[in-house]
Amino acid sequence: MDASAEPGNLAGVRHIILVLSGKGGVGKSTISTELALALRHAGKKVGILDVDLCGPSIPRMLRAQGRAVHQCDSGWVPIFVDQEQSVSLMSVGFLLEKPDQAVVWRGPKKNALIKQFVSDVAWGQLDYLIVDTPPGTSDEHMAAVDALRPYSPLGALLVTTPQAVSVGDVRRELTFCRKIGLRVIGIVENMSGFVCPHCTECTNIFSRGGGEELARHTGVPFLGSVPLDPQLTRSLEEGRDFIQEFPQSPAFPALSAIVQKILNETSAQHS
Repeated sequence: MDASAEPGNLAGVRHIILVLSGKGGVGKSTISTELALALRHAGKKVGILDVDLCGPSIPRMLRAQGRAVHQCDSGWVPIFVDQEQSVSLMSVGFLLEKPDQAVVWRGPKKNALIKQFVSDVAWGQLDYLIVDTPPGTSDEHMAAVDALRPYSPLGALLVTTPQAVSVGDVRRELTFCRKIGLRVIGIVENMSGFVCPHCTECTNIFSRGGGEELARHTGVPFLGSVPLDPQLTRSLEEGRDFIQEFPQSPAFPALSAIVQKILNETSAQHS
């Protein structure tokens, strides 16, 4: 942690990971959710900060929508999504009066809320804080990175889908990270092929290999490819724990390998 950082509510957080992408619809919230659940099953205590103010979908993915956020002396208390209290979540979705209410705010108000989320949520002791961001390279991203910078984030995980249009947008996100001095942990290619549940043949619906090729050309680690999987979709729709319930799914080893690479990197930093 930077010496200039106030100890505050992030003092007990060991590693901060921002999940970014150049465009919407590539599955940042899905990857953020499954990353948190996989880290939990690895024995880690995890928080998720959902700063996608216009599309806060993680409360539904973790079956936490409709829950009330309470105040304590040091700020907001995040919502625990499991009985063991090993995964906690803060989202603008908890602050809306109705779940279908739109956040119609201009930039300064959004930026102020993001800064408040960073400073005023009482996370306690966490091994990892996963920050799910909106798509693009807007001032909301700048607000999140600037607020988190004093706490020395581990870096950014970039999510793309295989096709060239998505890869091109993520290339711009990579440039954004380099301009603002945010280290890139690696690239994840999501929706990378569909494995038939009957014959196990893989069909590359959205092309193939774009994320891996981008990683190779830019010298950034490639963390893995996650296939399209109806079981993963269903678990997110129903707020179930995919990592626990579907170990035979083709997406399970891909997600597990991505998490293991992150665990290896953070353990190497402490050795």
